[in-house]
Amino acid sequence: MNRRNITMPEISPDFTIEDIRKIREWNYERRKGMTPKEISDDTNEGAARFEARLNEYKSRKLVKA
Repeated sequence: MNRRNITMPEISPDFTIEDIRKIREWNYERRKGMTPKEISDDTNEGAARFEARLNEYKSRKLVKA
């Protein structure tokens, strides 16, 4: 996979429109040169990590189920 090691941008505590722009630029740079399959795999991997983390929070009662 051609995934680039680009540092994730710092996100403000208020999560502003500027933060969304930074994240979009970061993803664009990270995925430059990837095939559609690689992008899909990258998205699925991230979704799986997020789901696992969400389930952990739910099991610790930090998020309502």
